Amino acid sequence: MVVRVMATGVFDLLHPGHLYFLGEARKLGDELVVVVARDQTARRLKHETYVPEHMRREMVEALKPVDRAILGSTTDIYETVVAERPSIIALGYDQVWNEREVESECARRGVPVKVVRIGPLRHDDLATRRIVERILERAAKEPRP
Repeated sequence: MVVRVMATGVFDLLHPGHLYFLGEARKLGDELVVVVARDQTARRLKHETYVPEHMRREMVEALKPVDRAILGSTTDIYETVVAERPSIIALGYDQVWNEREVESECARRGVPVKVVRIGPLRHDDLATRRIVERILERAAKEPRP
């Protein structure tokens, strides 16, 4: 039996923390399917994206640990879980979902899963928001021509 792992995220500006998360998620099973958040979902949960959803999906799918990348549902996050039927769902350290609640809802929908929380990269000072802040700080310091 193939152990399918599902990981989710926005993956707006790819950075070392994303690579670490997806690499660790891939180690949990035989196949890694990554659900890339839709633009409207990212907007609702985090922020306006810099990169459009179809391009974010393509970039994520090109990463070595990823077997497939798909766009998530715009209405029901569990819709994709039911369609893909993973054995394990990997959550990032900063994702808001409660592991037991996700397991319970998946089981209720006929997809028993184990939810695993992946810890942060030790030097996670390059998260998307921090990268943007650093760029803006540098731009503000540079003299204008």
